[in-house]
Amino acid sequence: MSRFLKIYLLYILLFFIAAAIRLPQLNLRPMHTDEAVHGIKFGALLDEGYYRYDKNEYHGPTLNYFTLFPAWIRHQNSIDQVSERTLRLVPVFFGLGLILLLLPLVRQCGWTAVTGAAFFTALSPFMVFYSRYYIQEILLVFFTFGLMVSGWRYIQNRHWGWMVAAGAFAGFMYATKETWVIAAFAIFAASALLVVMDKQWRAQVMGIRFLHLFAGFFTAIFVVSLFFSSFLTNMAGIWDSVLAYKTYFTRASANDWHLHPWYFYFKKLLCPTFSNGLCISEWVVVVFSAIGIWHVFRYKNSSLSLNFFRLTALYALISAVIYALIPYKTPWCLLGFYHGFIVLAGYGLAVSLQWRVKGRFFVYVTLGIGVFHLIWSAWVANYKMYDDPANPCVYAHTSRDVFAIVNRIKEYAAIHEDGQNMYIEVICPGGDYWPFPWYLRACHRVGWWSAVDENVPAAPVILAKPEIEADLLHKLYVLPPPGEKNLYLPMFQEYKELRPGVEIRGYVVKELWDEFEASTFR
Repeated sequence: MSRFLKIYLLYILLFFIAAAIRLPQLNLRPMHTDEAVHGIKFGALLDEGYYRYDKNEYHGPTLNYFTLFPAWIRHQNSIDQVSERTLRLVPVFFGLGLILLLLPLVRQCGWTAVTGAAFFTALSPFMVFYSRYYIQEILLVFFTFGLMVSGWRYIQNRHWGWMVAAGAFAGFMYATKETWVIAAFAIFAASALLVVMDKQWRAQVMGIRFLHLFAGFFTAIFVVSLFFSSFLTNMAGIWDSVLAYKTYFTRASANDWHLHPWYFYFKKLLCPTFSNGLCISEWVVVVFSAIGIWHVFRYKNSSLSLNFFRLTALYALISAVIYALIPYKTPWCLLGFYHGFIVLAGYGLAVSLQWRVKGRFFVYVTLGIGVFHLIWSAWVANYKMYDDPANPCVYAHTSRDVFAIVNRIKEYAAIHEDGQNMYIEVICPGGDYWPFPWYLRACHRVGWWSAVDENVPAAPVILAKPEIEADLLHKLYVLPPPGEKNLYLPMFQEYKELRPGVEIRGYVVKELWDEFEASTFR
């Protein structure tokens, strides 16, 4: 067997390992609020063929439109039929795509660096976790890296097709999430710095052909226009995509509970500790990425491969600084700069394997311990502690209690005379009842309230936050005239959470409670 065949087989094996880590039990973790919101938004597109970009919420349209493919393939033609697995197959696909995007780098960057980057991408707990998360972030990372790879290949051979591909990736970035501007700025700034630092790179950039650049720009505009106009059915969406930045620039400095210190992302990657002393950490990726960064800036010589990793290092460092300085932080945003460090970790591994015997011994020991810890961390983060606040990947996540609550409601509906048309009230101040709209999407009569409405008849099943319980009891037992009061009993005796520290209570009318209890003992 030839050396290249062995390497190809190893790369294929890595791809299947990545798939094996990401694909199982996609419905295991309860839907995060953001996932549920995007799921319902997709439901409008699937059921009604309707999508309109909202400049205030929900981000770009690519996630919704790409979800049509797994829904059609799985013959799920309405939102009631769509499962969590169907939705999460989309980020899985793009997460695996990041491994394939490394292949165009092989000729100049070498198999060792590329395979190392693929290896760390496949096993990174954060990359695995958010490749199973129905939000836009992993799509944005994919398109960003696609732009970098395509642009670099164009610099390498001046073929117009790579410039068109770069334009397409840039358009998809814009159509995915408004934070694409951070990635685009970081790429531009990194390229400009490299122009100043390296004569060969400066000559290569100056050789860009205007017609090719125009073709790439036209392709980007075409992709953006197509998606934001809802495929030419809502031309106002294109202008709305520009107006959206006022909202998101305001939100970046908003005074809410998403404000975190500058080191928030780095602590997530390196310092999370569980109460039992065990931890999920990406330390081995950080170690090898540090080696890669040290190496690319240590030498003054220039080459295509070295310049690509210099560009990646500058991009990762610049975007990391920007994200650290922005007060508004959510953990999935770190993927944008962290993927750059993962690629550099592959390069750092390739470099360190060329050290002398004593140095290689250190590399093998570090790699062996680190790989074991990465595998363990990925498994624990995604299949054991997937909703535990001690998991650094978890952020304001829905408790698995939601499954027990929703299953009980479905059991009540099964014995109620109205079945799926049984009226349900969900009362949570500030509209904080997500992800229940996703889980109750098959129930046809659900009232969503931010406060108790005394003019609406009480439903046989009520979910409510504890803070409105006094108002609810007043509605149930004080307002009704004698003889028209119904007794309500708790759905559960034990404490139930919507999210960590956020209690949710359930109430069921006594007649339905009695019928359910009787049915369980038959």
